[in-house]
Amino acid sequence: MSNKIVAIGDIHGCLKSMKSLWDKLEPHKDALHIFIGDYIDRGPDSKGVVDFLIEKQEERKCIFLRGNHEQMLLKALEDNNLNNWIINGGQSTLDSYDAGMDINKIPNTHIDFFKKTLLYYETENFFFVHAGVPPSQTIEESKSDVDAIHFYLWGRDHLNAFETPWEKTIIFGHTPRPYPIRKNKMIGIDTGCVYDKIGYGKLTAVLLPETEFIQQVSID
Repeated sequence: MSNKIVAIGDIHGCLKSMKSLWDKLEPHKDALHIFIGDYIDRGPDSKGVVDFLIEKQEERKCIFLRGNHEQMLLKALEDNNLNNWIINGGQSTLDSYDAGMDINKIPNTHIDFFKKTLLYYETENFFFVHAGVPPSQTIEESKSDVDAIHFYLWGRDHLNAFETPWEKTIIFGHTPRPYPIRKNKMIGIDTGCVYDKIGYGKLTAVLLPETEFIQQVSID
């Protein structure tokens, strides 16, 4: 079995870009594919992205992490209150399901997919999470701290930390940048595929342990 890992950044409904990146990753099809979260919202085809991921997990070994956008959808469903989710791009997701304002029109298979997403995944040398890990804690300390769960989904303070006590390298998305973030013990792979800004508009994967970046310019 391959010891290679491919981690894939925030997709945000950009199905065409995801399909093209998937083809570029064909040489690494035996690697473990770890998706860093934020499959939905803002982009044109969230439903198509989820359909694609559910289908492709039969072809390659995949791990799906939860992003803050999946969390907002699940919270909207739990509370029967869409306001916060809609403000943060949820309407484009509902539109992709032709659901109007009815979240209950999202298929159960897709809701189950969101519910089964993991908050983190770790190997001997890497810790994969959507947003980041509190920079004042070891990774082990964060795993037993209920408050750290919010940071896993939303945190950004680690980006300004001079140093951290982390035991291994963090691989994360959530914070879009024109280029992948490469700092001591952290690699950020959200390059803003869904954003039409100068320097952004790329979907990024990183091949580990080499730290080789594989990118697809947005075609959505």
